[in-house]
Amino acid sequence: MTAGKSDPSAAVTRVEDVDLGVLDDTLSFFVRALNLAVTRDLEARLEGMEVAHGTGKITALFLIGRHPGIRPSVIAAAAMKDRSAMARVLGDMEKQGLIRREADIADGRVQALHLTEKGERLAEDVRAIVRQSRDFFHDISDEEYTQVIDLLRGIYWRVVKSNQQKG
Repeated sequence: MTAGKSDPSAAVTRVEDVDLGVLDDTLSFFVRALNLAVTRDLEARLEGMEVAHGTGKITALFLIGRHPGIRPSVIAAAAMKDRSAMARVLGDMEKQGLIRREADIADGRVQALHLTEKGERLAEDVRAIVRQSRDFFHDISDEEYTQVIDLLRGIYWRVVKSNQQKG
């Protein structure tokens, strides 16, 4: 029998013999499994850095650096996190001295986020590590990698847009 097509009633002793059944056609299974693997790899590369362990810190760091004055709600929407979860992430980053909050020039009731010098240095270091993430997928061709990125980017923006329309 080929990998992934074993007799489901037989005792399975090797992962290569697992028949995924309905999971084999379930996108969320593959997304979750790959997310765990990629996250473990990235966490190992980031070990000892202030953005290691947790989700949302790298996204916030990069978005604030790219868009000085960005609002927390925009980062939450881009990261697909609820506002309260993002507020906790941003609060931790502020305590670490990575970001600062200022009143928005156009609307003083709104927070505008900026990287501190420490945050800018960290963003530069993390950016170099994130650029190495292609190494994790060393066994797929550049063409396949580009196809996957393009496909996921398109899905991501459709989901973000749909979430915004829902409110």
